[in-house]
Amino acid sequence: MIHVTAGSANELFTAACAQVLAQGRQVKPRGMATTEVIGAHLTLTNPRRRLISLPPVRVLNAAFAAAEATWILSGSDGEWIYTYNQRMAEYSDGGTLRGAYGPRLRAWRPGHDQLDHVRRTLLADPDSRRALIQLYDPDRDVPHHSDVPCTLGYRFYLRDGRLEMHTTMRSQDLWLGFCYDVFTATVLHELMAHWIGAELGDYHHHVDSLHLYHGDTVAARTLPDAPQPSRFMDPLTVPWEDFDPMLERITDGQTPHGPWGEFAHVMRSYRVWKGGDRTDARRMVEGTEGVLTEGLVGWYAKLSKGAA
Repeated sequence: MIHVTAGSANELFTAACAQVLAQGRQVKPRGMATTEVIGAHLTLTNPRRRLISLPPVRVLNAAFAAAEATWILSGSDGEWIYTYNQRMAEYSDGGTLRGAYGPRLRAWRPGHDQLDHVRRTLLADPDSRRALIQLYDPDRDVPHHSDVPCTLGYRFYLRDGRLEMHTTMRSQDLWLGFCYDVFTATVLHELMAHWIGAELGDYHHHVDSLHLYHGDTVAARTLPDAPQPSRFMDPLTVPWEDFDPMLERITDGQTPHGPWGEFAHVMRSYRVWKGGDRTDARRMVEGTEGVLTEGLVGWYAKLSKGAA
């Protein structure tokens, strides 16, 4: 069992990797070698410091981070997400990811929006212990299809004016999955705190099997002992009644005003990159100061270096 607390995602990720490497055991589920710790509690005390960026060792596709958060929070299982991460299609059945979080989050069944349920629950009873979102569904996930959710669910607790969020996962690939999952989860955390008028509290990430695949352990050992903290992202505020229309505009390629405009901007730049106009794609994000745009500049540098 490991417990790690840090002020930013960079520091949390680095410390978690060190703990898994130091305490993990070798196991081979489905024949794939991993270094695994059973039982991990990772706490992020500044959830707005959410983007992991540790070049040259670990660089994220900031456009995919923005796109996946938009995709999940809008309730989508649309194939447009493959533009930002084609590897996801490998887990699809008939082109659709059967374990996509979005439909379960926003429409568990027709008219059952779990996001709105949590919002209403905490507004009606701030001390409630029933503000939870369930993602794993035995009716859908047994017998198994290709994509079975790793995340079991989210819970929210409003105490002393601060909203704490807890995520529970049956399994987590620390090198790949964690970096993007913590981004989306803390966006959700921040939004919920805003909607109920609470201060943003700590984010808690509970994982039963936290692991590094064999191919990632060499890189994980080269992470810095004292990483530069992740930058604060601008507050992601939007009224509840404007939330879905705003996400729809982003998905449609429009750019909303405010900090959400950066989500749309990096997504558009990456679509230009994928279309082959790499000079224009770079021009769109270079010289900007946003956390996501800075992250995408780093991702383009990584891709260009790999192609050299």
